[in-house]
Amino acid sequence: MNRLQSTVTCPHCHATETIDFEAGTSQYLYRCPACANILKTKSGDCCILCSYGSLDCSSSEQNLAA
Repeated sequence: MNRLQSTVTCPHCHATETIDFEAGTSQYLYRCPACANILKTKSGDCCILCSYGSLDCSSSEQNLAA
């Protein structure tokens, strides 16, 4: 599988962190390294990347198919 990067932005303190993930995978919880808040997915989103990331998991799958 391809490794991708997404920049996650904390809605509490607005800190950002770029994380690596494999295309087609989902991450359900994320602890902000700056403020230690645990982020959970927003209603209707499948994972943290879709809720708070610069590249969501469905976009990564679509980009691989293109």
